[in-house]
Amino acid sequence: MIDLVEQRQGDLPLNRACDVLGVARATVYRRRSPKLTKACNGRSASPRRLSEEERFNVLETLHSPAYQDQPVGQVYAELLEQGVYLASVRTMYRILESKGESKERRNQRAPRSFAVPRLAASRPNEIWTWDISKLATYQAGVFLNLYVILDLFSRYVVAWMVAERENSALAKQLFAETISRSGIEPGSLSVHSDRGAPMTAIGFVDLLAELGVDKSLSRPRVSNDNAFSEAHFKTLKYQPDYPGRFASIAHARLWM
Repeated sequence: MIDLVEQRQGDLPLNRACDVLGVARATVYRRRSPKLTKACNGRSASPRRLSEEERFNVLETLHSPAYQDQPVGQVYAELLEQGVYLASVRTMYRILESKGESKERRNQRAPRSFAVPRLAASRPNEIWTWDISKLATYQAGVFLNLYVILDLFSRYVVAWMVAERENSALAKQLFAETISRSGIEPGSLSVHSDRGAPMTAIGFVDLLAELGVDKSLSRPRVSNDNAFSEAHFKTLKYQPDYPGRFASIAHARLWM
């Protein structure tokens, strides 16, 4: 195609011939200048390029214990504060990239895989699910907390409590009384919940272990692994006579 462009008649403009044949004019100009083509294909090193010794020093610094887990921008700034300039931030990244080390440098926990909770109950008091829901009051920014323990087999509300606070101490008290009242034998009950602070508190986990109760948790950042309790709260709050807001904790307990 380029030869056809060069063989065009003298009165035919170069740009029109290139458009007809689908050839870029820059390609024609490069063909006419073999020296330029050679320089483009085999570029010589920039005179400002770091020497091998300087590149080695940059890598040694980035691999040192003081900087091995820090981002390049932070290393660059800390070195400048010490009056040391090795290379620009972009050059440091380029050197790391040539060694295949341009990814995350910080020491991070390896990704973990969490199994999807599979809950199936064949009898009452085999699996309980529980959660805490906020109850609005007439005072702006003030909420009450509704603790509900639900039996998975029958959807029966095993226990509930309305409190002003959400903490593991109240959860421990509720579960200790409910398990004792229900006559649960060690090893016969599993409790499922999400990963809220009261559910994962060490004191609450230790109580369940002491009582011989297995614990199941939702996956991190997954909103529907505790669907039974969440559906129960929606059913409760969509009741036609649900007040929406409560005047006091006594009012909330009376309605519940």
